Amino acid sequence: MQLQNDQYNSLYAQYNEAQLKNSRLLLARKKEIQEAIPEWDELDHIIADLSVKMAKSTFDGTKADVRQLKHDISVITRKKEVLLTQHGYPADYLQPFFDCPDCRDTGYIGNEKCHCFQKKIVEYLYEQSNLQEILKSENFSHFNEEYYPDDYVEDTTGLTPRDNIRKIHETALFFCDHFNESHDNLLLYGNTGVGKTFLTHCIAKEALDHSHTVVYLTSLGLFDILEKNKFDKALSSVEKNAVVSYILDCDLLILDDLGTELNNSFTSSQLYQVIDTRLVHRRSTIISTNLSFDDLREQYSERIFSRITSRYSLLKLTGDDIRLKKAIFTRQASSRK
Repeated sequence: MQLQNDQYNSLYAQYNEAQLKNSRLLLARKKEIQEAIPEWDELDHIIADLSVKMAKSTFDGTKADVRQLKHDISVITRKKEVLLTQHGYPADYLQPFFDCPDCRDTGYIGNEKCHCFQKKIVEYLYEQSNLQEILKSENFSHFNEEYYPDDYVEDTTGLTPRDNIRKIHETALFFCDHFNESHDNLLLYGNTGVGKTFLTHCIAKEALDHSHTVVYLTSLGLFDILEKNKFDKALSSVEKNAVVSYILDCDLLILDDLGTELNNSFTSSQLYQVIDTRLVHRRSTIISTNLSFDDLREQYSERIFSRITSRYSLLKLTGDDIRLKKAIFTRQASSRK
């Protein structure tokens, strides 16, 4: 999903501000030098006159004059630089300067977005996702399989929780590495505290770092938005369309804690619309839930259950409550100090 026009305009405005800021600063420096070094100002006027003559000679086709004028301008320019250094200024004190020298504060190098523009897009997407702070600590670099037991085999997976999370970790990395071409979907399910939300955060960071649009919502948050969007008369149709469009069209939708909302015919129909529309348009979705397969089938319609079980990679996380383990480790570490 591309950024919308108003979002791009917001980013472009930052470049306009940078250009104006640096232009004003350069003018202030020039005024400073004009007052401090009158000789420099005189030479600057001479160069301006020579430049006009060179433009006229270029138009008239008198190449010999153009060569001589270029030489004269070069000599005087050097004199100006010497004057600056003699008065304690850097030789390039009055050269144009930019926040990003590579694109000269335009955002583009040729027809390609500059690295600074890509960085602004990533920062903007982080801001929009509301995940900026949490992703500093919850990402793949902080993934630790040691939190998962290795001393028993889980009946439903036929693996130890540690072997199972290794396999899921590989699947998550594959999902990220092939995000552009695969358009996969994931269902993460298992008991409370086994790392489902952490894993969705890891994937969200990878997507955001590669300039993908990410919408991260709890199921409560999603249905609250959709309910207001349908029934709140204070919202304009433009606002409603923008909200629904962003949820349905973002590159990655992460729906956390499915099953914690109050389920009814409205939530079921809205959930089906979101899941089905995103499947049709090949937009990736990740759902996490504490519900079992039986609970999913019972709580939601057969259509929803069928879409999820047939079009999503089903990843069951097993093990103990990691949050409880972390709390115990923290207390033990504190007591040892």
